[in-house]
Amino acid sequence: MILGTIMGTVVSTRKCRDLVGFKLLLVEPYYGEKQNVFVAADTLGAGIGELVLVTTDNTTQYAMDRSAPVDAYVVGIVDAPPQIGK
Repeated sequence: MILGTIMGTVVSTRKCRDLVGFKLLLVEPYYGEKQNVFVAADTLGAGIGELVLVTTDNTTQYAMDRSAPVDAYVVGIVDAPPQIGK
């Protein structure tokens, strides 16, 4: 899983019918290389600036309630940043 911040949205007027109903979000990783922004599907209603938990790769399909061509999916909206070492 990846912890990341929502940086924006992706708007698509035409897309695969299996993606209808998903909000597509730009996610910047909280740790690591900040330039590695990626797209994640969302049904929880996460917004710009929120910290989210994203599942990726082959585990994504387990988190979703239907099959869709998605390799990153928002599974949680984090209330507070992690406190490491405290």
